[in-house]
Order: sequence, then structure tokens, then C-alpha cells
Amino acid sequence: MRVYHGSDVRIEEINLAKSGNFKDFGRGFYVTNIRKHAHARALDIAATNGTQPIVTEFEYIEAYPVTMGMRLKKFETISQEWIEFIVMNRNRRIAHPTHAYDIVEGAIADDWVTTQIDRYLKGKISVETLIEKIKYREFTHQICFCTVESLFALELVDDDRLFEIEDISNEIIKQLAIENNLSELDAIRMFLNSRTYENLTNPTATMQNISLQIIYEMFKQELAALQDTPVIPVT
Repeated sequence: MRVYHGSDVRIEEINLAKSGNFKDFGRGFYVTNIRKHAHARALDIAATNGTQPIVTEFEYIEAYPVTMGMRLKKFETISQEWIEFIVMNRNRRIAHPTHAYDIVEGAIADDWVTTQIDRYLKGKISVETLIEKIKYREFTHQICFCTVESLFALELVDDDRLFEIEDISNEIIKQLAIENNLSELDAIRMFLNSRTYENLTNPTATMQNISLQIIYEMFKQELAALQDTPVIPVT
């Protein structure tokens, strides 16, 4: 499985000592199989630090932890168990680490989800309502490699094309924001959810030899086509 880590530095060597506590699945190295989410995370970190966003790609050898008999936990769906696991890992009043898993995989509890979990903990909504609310949001994904041993399941993807993708994406986002008087956040969302970005980041696509300006023109044509799409009235 190809997975991605968004930051403002390229991760050549993973150091778990630099990982923070009180995250969704505990302390560890986090990746996602959704590249646009890693890119958005990288842009957020870079904006905070005044640096450049970088997405590091890895190949997750899923057979490795199984062969080595590692302790794996995968949350297939949004469930009460997933909610309670996140609450436990974010609890600063109990001893950490809170679990003994090597690798944990499941959905992300972003700021909106965190707010809803807080409402649930305060008794304002039921767990059933909470799960229903989260279920209809955009699909998210994360994998936490919690132990040094688990990191051997990750292989760094060394490809110069990856740097080109970052440079092209960042330039398009900047141009989009300027030309359309958009906030950077809106420009990021618009481009990262586009078919153009999907094709740009697809290893099997043939966009690696196309110039930045041509790709940007393709993106603008995509936006124009969406704006021209007629709205069919509901009868």
C-alpha cells in the first residue's frame, strides 16, 4: 500500500522520539493512504512554520507485520470502540502508552469530529447520534506505527517526480488564490479535490512531462466545465 506523510521536511529516517503524545492512536509515526490529505497537512504545517510543504511517500509492506506476528488493530468502521480508543489516547490523566499495539489503522478524528466527541462526553448527544454524524463525512484514513519494530514495514519511496508534484501543486494553489481572490485554504481545498490533482499524483498517468502552465490550464478548464454543468431540477 502506498502511504504518505505530510510535513515541512522530507522524512529520510523516522525517529519515534520526535512523535507527540495524546494523538488519536497514541504516540507514533502517522501516515495516510490519501495523498491529498497528507498534502493538506503539509500545507498547514508549512504555513504555521513559514516553510515549504513536503509529502514523503512510503510503501507499506502489509505482509511484514503479519509475518512477524505483530500486534495489529484496524478499525474498519466508525464505532463506539473507535471513539473510546481515541478518547483514551487523548486522556492526559492516565499513564501512556495506553495500548500495546504495534500498528493501529482507522479514521481520523479531525477538529469537527473532536468537537462532536466532546459533546458526546458531556452527554449532549448519544453515541448513536455521534456515529451517524461522523459516518456521512468525507472518508479519512490514518495508520499509526507505534513501535520501532513496526517501522520496518515502511520503505521510503525515492522518486524525483514526487518533488515535482509538490512544486507544481503549490504553484497552482498560489495562482488560483491570487487570480480568484480566494483564501489559501479555499484554494487548497479546490485543487486537492480536483480531477487534475488526482491525475497529477497518479503514478500511472502521463502528466509528469507536462509543464506547470499547461497543467494549470487543464485545471481551469476543469473548473469551467463544472461551472457550465446545468443543474437538473428535482421533480
